[in-house]
Amino acid sequence: MKTFLIVVSTVAVTLLLAATGAFFALRATLAPLPGEWSVPLALGPLTIQAGVPSMLRLATSAWGGPLLAGRRFSTRHGSLHFGWAREGVLHVRCAPCELQSPALGDEPLRLAEVDVAVHRLGESLWGSVQAGRVRGEWRGTMLRDRIRVRLEVPATPIADGYALFAAEIPELQRARIEGVFTLRAELVLPDGAWTVQPRVDGFAVGGLGTEALAGARTACSRRASRLTPESWLSRAVIAAEDQRFWDHPGYDIVEVAESFTLNQERQRIARGASTLSQQAARLLVTGGERKPVRKLRELLYAVEMEQTLGKARILHLYLDNAPWGEGQCGAEAASLHYFGVRAHELKMTQAAWLAAMLHNPDMEAKRWADRGTIDTSRAQWVLLGMRGVPRPRRLEIAEDIPLMDWKPWWSQPAMAK
Repeated sequence: MKTFLIVVSTVAVTLLLAATGAFFALRATLAPLPGEWSVPLALGPLTIQAGVPSMLRLATSAWGGPLLAGRRFSTRHGSLHFGWAREGVLHVRCAPCELQSPALGDEPLRLAEVDVAVHRLGESLWGSVQAGRVRGEWRGTMLRDRIRVRLEVPATPIADGYALFAAEIPELQRARIEGVFTLRAELVLPDGAWTVQPRVDGFAVGGLGTEALAGARTACSRRASRLTPESWLSRAVIAAEDQRFWDHPGYDIVEVAESFTLNQERQRIARGASTLSQQAARLLVTGGERKPVRKLRELLYAVEMEQTLGKARILHLYLDNAPWGEGQCGAEAASLHYFGVRAHELKMTQAAWLAAMLHNPDMEAKRWADRGTIDTSRAQWVLLGMRGVPRPRRLEIAEDIPLMDWKPWWSQPAMAK
């Protein structure tokens, strides 16, 4: 028995020393260099600070990769499953996977599975990424304090992109989606800053039944407005919310890319990219839930509405259903509430004033009630963007807006040009 205990003790001490040696060797291998991007890494009960480039070199090495094969790690993006191919390719499968970005809002995009293949030669990385039937190629460069990645998705059916979110978009069961998209994107880590260059060709949607909205009546007022595309309020709303309304097919790729970049810089949703067609879809169909997939649902309806209803009808539907603060719904109710006239009777400055409220109606209505004015600089910006009046005249009228002392019509007569 004494001999057995000695053997057991010797083995235990040997294993402990080996484990201790392995721990210190691994810590030395992964120790971040001065100025290197590093993250805390849990190794059993202990945590070390590890350099990200060092971890990537180890994970893609001929001896480190096989050690990772078959292992699984939990991260804030999802569960990561590792595999290793004989040709020296690291495979990482995230299932389920969540993609979070300030440019997309507070809610992450959820995907059932994302597969990434990683090759490395020196400080260069490359490989593929695939989710469902959407596949792209990527290349990256490891720097000491960051990693730059470029992604390219070739021409892919838009329907394949939507299929990634089939569990959250019920309309996909009946929608007919045509067209293709391509995507170029750049990502800098650890900042998480994205730049995107999307392109869409031949996007068309059918099967959603939006033609029924051709005769829809607003629930906001007992009578619909008599607004036309030439009315001052129509022009002002287009200037405020969607200056390329008459030119785009229901979505504005230029605005999407610019808004995404700005929101990344501000780390919040500082600028939306929804067209008036998308906003009408939200008011009439999808509701205001704060999820990235809601934008995808809006887009389906907006594209079909452009084909079934046309621009003028979409504009009228938006105007008759938009919220305007203080519980006012629709242009007719807002015009009567704030100025005591019907919507088609508004003057140019009154129209610019109301349109300037739309970016945040409740906040602007409260500001108006508390201070006797809204954001006059935004009202000026709206007026300067209105079509149908020579620019010198618009400049002249805009100068007068900060001087306006408008109160609700029942307390003080409105002043207007």
